[in-house]
Amino acid sequence: MAKRNFGDEFGFQTRAVHTGNDVDSETGAIKRPITMANSYELPYDPSDLNWSSAGKNLYTRNGGSNQQYLQEKLASLEGGEDCVVLASGVAALSGLFFALLKSGDHVVFSSVTYIAVYRLLNELLKDKFGVETTIVDTTDIEKVKAAIRPNTKLIHIETPGNPTLSISDIEKLAELAHANGALLSVDNTFASPFNQRPIELGADFTVESLTKYINGHGDAMGGAIIGKKEYLDIIRAQSQINLGATISPFNAWLIMRGSVTLPLRMKQHNENALKVARYLKTVKGVSFVAYPGLEDHPNHDVAVNQMKNGFGGVLSFGLKADHDTYNRFVTHLKVITSAVSLGHDESLIVFLGENDERQYLYPEEFHNGFFRFSVGIEDAEDIIEDLRQAFEKENLI
Repeated sequence: MAKRNFGDEFGFQTRAVHTGNDVDSETGAIKRPITMANSYELPYDPSDLNWSSAGKNLYTRNGGSNQQYLQEKLASLEGGEDCVVLASGVAALSGLFFALLKSGDHVVFSSVTYIAVYRLLNELLKDKFGVETTIVDTTDIEKVKAAIRPNTKLIHIETPGNPTLSISDIEKLAELAHANGALLSVDNTFASPFNQRPIELGADFTVESLTKYINGHGDAMGGAIIGKKEYLDIIRAQSQINLGATISPFNAWLIMRGSVTLPLRMKQHNENALKVARYLKTVKGVSFVAYPGLEDHPNHDVAVNQMKNGFGGVLSFGLKADHDTYNRFVTHLKVITSAVSLGHDESLIVFLGENDERQYLYPEEFHNGFFRFSVGIEDAEDIIEDLRQAFEKENLI
């Protein structure tokens, strides 16, 4: 049977189900099998093979079948030419930076980013490899413009930003980067390609922590970089093969399986998070709510323009309370679990205290501690009731 192709003529949901999947030619199975081999049969004369060639079934560090199927699907869903899937979201981010940057290059990056990005760009790449970096509030185009230097190679943003839910204008930043000979990369993890597709807005690279929404079940780790093939070939050769950050076949298979329901899950995450955010705005013991779907969010208009299907499942909120009250509040929760990560089917909450090393970069309301809340796909009424009874026990309602 000829391979079935599902291109842009098909809708997002159809591609989420079918792209990268096909009937297995050997068994007739209608789902791709897990190929756990770490080595593949060589051709008759292997003497002229490039043992570091990427994307060939030689050795799983060069690329394996399950990884390739997942890459095909993600390139389609993100609207990119090519995709490299690696072992985690941080592997994808560090792989992108390692392959693109050299000593003397300059990077402008968001003041609100995942902690690993902050350390990679603010400390490790700067101190160890001489990459110059500038931290900027990328929601302010003029501040980004002022930070650009003749040697600026990359602008890296995260939108929505973790954990303040700041929104940067992808289209305007892409125009600014390209006008100055730089590239734009966007960490799209909080949005997922269902809500936001940065490449379609002009970005050069989209980075996803597949561990989060694309997998969606809290049981596998992976990361992806999507963009033009000319760059992805470099990333695949340098950051996958020579750094060895290859995803395991089993994790690639699990994420492939989870991605099928991404559109359905995201609709529920979007709907639930907006309901929860609106509820929290009514609670007298809540000091602030940060969620781009709320009309009073400072970047709401930008979010409406570039997040076409919804505003994601993550929000942050503070309490009019002391440190111990935050911790006691969590102990009262029954539906919501106290745990890191996000994008799971279940609701997860984490108390981020007053001593975060990036606290000085956050808006003032975040400085006394706050919750980051990944709203799951449970019944919204049950999530809200769980919060309500915890507020009640701490006299915050």
